Amino acid sequence: MADSRPTVFADGVIEAQVAHGVARITLATTGSDGKAIPCATLCVPVTQLPALVNGMGNLLKQIEDRVRAQVQQQQAVQPADADSTTGAFRFQS
Repeated sequence: MADSRPTVFADGVIEAQVAHGVARITLATTGSDGKAIPCATLCVPVTQLPALVNGMGNLLKQIEDRVRAQVQQQQAVQPADADSTTGAFRFQS
């Protein structure tokens, strides 16, 4: 069965507010003029916000660890002046 969940790309946050127990976070993309353009609103119950933030923090730590390991591996294999590219990788919670 095909996955029908929408995908939203965001590279920033314009604003966040809380009303009636729900955090509403306005996500943004950067336009060609360098200004933030709203692209979606993420709505999260305030009671679930700590779990979401902790999950994002754990993801960031995994990314940092993976990048650090890749850099160390590349430095061990390649001369310092060689061109290097990083690959894609997937993380699971």
